[in-house]
Amino acid sequence: MTLQESHSLNWDDLKYFLAVARCGTLRGGADSIQVNHTTLARRLAVMEENVGSRLFDRSKAGLALTQLGEDLMPYAERVEEEMTAASRIIVGRDALPSGTIYLTLPHGLAMTSVMDDLALFAERYPDISLNMRFSNEVADLSRREADVSLRIADQVTQDVVGRKLVQLSQAAYCSKDYAQRVRDNGGEGLSLIGWHEPEGDTTAKWVQQSCYPKALLRHRVSDIVPLITLAASGLGMAYLACCLGDRHPGLIRAPFQKPKPYRSLWLLLHKDLRNTARVRLFVDFLAGRIQARRNEFWVAGTSREG
Repeated sequence: MTLQESHSLNWDDLKYFLAVARCGTLRGGADSIQVNHTTLARRLAVMEENVGSRLFDRSKAGLALTQLGEDLMPYAERVEEEMTAASRIIVGRDALPSGTIYLTLPHGLAMTSVMDDLALFAERYPDISLNMRFSNEVADLSRREADVSLRIADQVTQDVVGRKLVQLSQAAYCSKDYAQRVRDNGGEGLSLIGWHEPEGDTTAKWVQQSCYPKALLRHRVSDIVPLITLAASGLGMAYLACCLGDRHPGLIRAPFQKPKPYRSLWLLLHKDLRNTARVRLFVDFLAGRIQARRNEFWVAGTSREG
């Protein structure tokens, strides 16, 4: 062990030292900082060994500071004051509803009433900023890629705190003009707009399970925005979450169908952030707003059959 290492101190050393110096006994010092008496005695002995000299004189009356102990005392108190001040800053800032919340959510929610909720939150809490990333990729909350995530999924498997906010319904949507072509014949002669089904697969499984099993899957897109825009332009019918399709002025629910169950909307955050004031405030606010409008997401008359 080098001379520098033998004289090294840390905050835990000084905390034990101050407790004994103020109380004058090992037992009193241990009780004051709520540690075991034996632990305090052992730590104090290690500290004296590290500094290479006694810090206390032992007697029947208790422990009294040596000259080295008296010289060390003001420095230890100064460190204690600095640590206490630092703790107040950290706890104080975390207790105030201020700072930035990093939020991820899928593109589709940008066209729902959830945007109204975010705007209202920002209005009510002007000291909190929202940094929003719209992506269909799943953010890894365990790696702090985001503080909070809104996700549309069947289940959530990550080690996160999750709230299942609402069950979603979905239906086929189309333009008003295209709706005039829809007959009660299973969609025969009609077109559906899909996602990433293989080319040539005009009768995908989800088409067969839809209310229009005779419709052909003719067109494909890679994102929700063109899917909605093309359906509103009359290219065909597109299956959308009802909270999204019902809100678009150029779309109506296609005739001769009942909405079907879809996935659920989850609100997720990393478990370490549960007690962060701004995050807790945001999560409670958003969950309350969305759950109060659950009928907007789960439409009455939705078939319970998957």
